[in-house]
Amino acid sequence: MPALIETDSLSKHFDGLAAVQRVSFRIEEGRVAGVIGPNGSGKTTLFNLLSGLFPPTEGKVVFRGKDVTRTPPHKRVEMGMARTFQLVSVFDSLTAWENLVLSNNKFKKERQSVKNFFFASAQNKTTLDDCLEALETVGLQNKASTPTSELSYGDKRMLEIGIALSLKPTLLLLDEPFAGLSDHEIGEVLDIIYRVKKNFTLGIIDHKISKIVDLIDTLSVMNYGQIICEGDPDQVLCDPTVRECYWGKEENTCSM
Repeated sequence: MPALIETDSLSKHFDGLAAVQRVSFRIEEGRVAGVIGPNGSGKTTLFNLLSGLFPPTEGKVVFRGKDVTRTPPHKRVEMGMARTFQLVSVFDSLTAWENLVLSNNKFKKERQSVKNFFFASAQNKTTLDDCLEALETVGLQNKASTPTSELSYGDKRMLEIGIALSLKPTLLLLDEPFAGLSDHEIGEVLDIIYRVKKNFTLGIIDHKISKIVDLIDTLSVMNYGQIICEGDPDQVLCDPTVRECYWGKEENTCSM
């Protein structure tokens, strides 16, 4: 199956520290890829490189068959890439609805010019339809006019996911979407992902392995900036090296 996004020997150094080291990674079109690893293993940095937030020190990123290594983040969104962040990233000074409309006006291809962004009408039917659909998908339709500052953390997480969905991405990258959520809220987010995952290719980082193991098709494990194992989730989780680095030597046998 062809890769929708892939990297070749991708590295990122910060003042001599190698956060990602010569990583070759791919997500096949229409599949769900999970990435796990201990804190500081390079997972979020990898997603930052994929989405263009960080430029790589070396290596390249190919998305939809095009080299996007030096393509800025907003252009990657225009090409069909969207993401969420480990820490929720929304505008507290706006309502939930305004967050959605602003993001759509900013990132959709037909509104990329400065003139269009500032002066084009926000009442574009396609924009409104996409925003309304996203609000309904994440269950916030009754809170559309609520200032985001008054939303719970869980609702802010839902809003951020809704913004990403409203952009109609080809590739959606979720960076720890369950972070800071209660078990009930995690269940709601999982339900949303299961319902919409057929619409795009998905990459997901999370520490809660038990929550995503049935969701993902492939699993990659990072440690010290490198991918140490990847493949079928059940096989990867039974790999002795993975179990030692992730759970410790006392957990180096697999009962799966």
